[in-house]
Amino acid sequence: MQGFDFPVLGALLFVASLVAIAARHFGFPYSVGLVAAGIGLALLAPGVAPPLTPGLIYYVFLPPLVFEAAIQIPWKPFRRELPLLTALVTFGVALAALVVAGGMHWLLGWSWIGGGLFGVLIAATDPVAVVATFKAMKVQQRLHLLVEAESLLNDGVAAVGFAVLLSIAGGGAVGGGMVAIELVKTIVGGIVAGGVVALPLILIAGRTTDRLIEVTLTMLIAYGSFLLAEHFNASGVLATLTAGLIVGNYGFLGSISDDGREGVLNHWDFVAFLVNSLIFILIGGREAEMPFAAVIEAAVIATVLALAGRAAAVYPVMAAFAQTRLRVPWAYQHVLFWGGLRGALALALALHVPPEIPERNTIIVVSFAVVAFSIFVQGLTMPWLTRRLSLQRDADGQDGSS
Repeated sequence: MQGFDFPVLGALLFVASLVAIAARHFGFPYSVGLVAAGIGLALLAPGVAPPLTPGLIYYVFLPPLVFEAAIQIPWKPFRRELPLLTALVTFGVALAALVVAGGMHWLLGWSWIGGGLFGVLIAATDPVAVVATFKAMKVQQRLHLLVEAESLLNDGVAAVGFAVLLSIAGGGAVGGGMVAIELVKTIVGGIVAGGVVALPLILIAGRTTDRLIEVTLTMLIAYGSFLLAEHFNASGVLATLTAGLIVGNYGFLGSISDDGREGVLNHWDFVAFLVNSLIFILIGGREAEMPFAAVIEAAVIATVLALAGRAAAVYPVMAAFAQTRLRVPWAYQHVLFWGGLRGALALALALHVPPEIPERNTIIVVSFAVVAFSIFVQGLTMPWLTRRLSLQRDADGQDGSS
């Protein structure tokens, strides 16, 4: 892994193991403990841990996290919720981005392009942060599905919006037709790339009962689908999500052996633990380096706007489905709102803001501030909120009343 040497990697994983033990014993979210540990390491031993770069986040860490979440999403409930999810990740993300962009422009005098870029990157919930937080919570199945699936889907929308705004910032002419074409290209291209990679490799997996080979093929599917989609400027996350759904539903129904299924799930549980450990520790290390005091006003305003944008993304969309079979209980809506954590994906996009944008440096620092609030305040209070709203599963694994 580029930027890591084995002693540093070993030390980080040892720290992550200690944090995991403490998190289980004291009952706090694992991701929060990791970020705190990363901050502590950066203060005690600055420069030891490798830097958190956009490439490391996007091409190394993100594919396995998306794939691990996707292989455990059942197709039938996902398909049933798809109209609601589609509204959340299109209209919802657009509303959230507009609230943040407008607020940063009118309250702080940011340029429209700077405010727009920040609004888009901070509007979408981050699958890395959300999946890591909800993984440890035995919340009711529909709520878990909604939170997890939305966080996985809305990356494509954020990426398209971010790319369009970057084109505008670079002097490109962008019209409604181009936006529509880019959106279709990103979505359809991602789905096609996921299918093109996953289906033949799943068929190959069906020719063997060796679980090691089956695990290896799923690794190729996870990264291969992501890289193929990104090569053609489509959504890598959507490609890996599609591939994961294929493996987790079609693959486990026959192509992958029974022993292989258990091996695949255990393997990806470990990979998710490994990647989550590294990414949140590195986020903490980078947080410790940020000059928050210099942008405290912008950070506070941005955090409030991000919450307001999330509310605008969730509650109006939920209201539109209030009289349908996809009606979402108020308790679920509150968790969807407060559980809209930001994390590594927002930081990767922030670090991609070009130097020509006047607010670039401020955008980066403010993004880290919003992520810090998201992880520490929202992340720490999520277990309390789910218990307060009685949304955890019963002892027998069944959902309570919703």
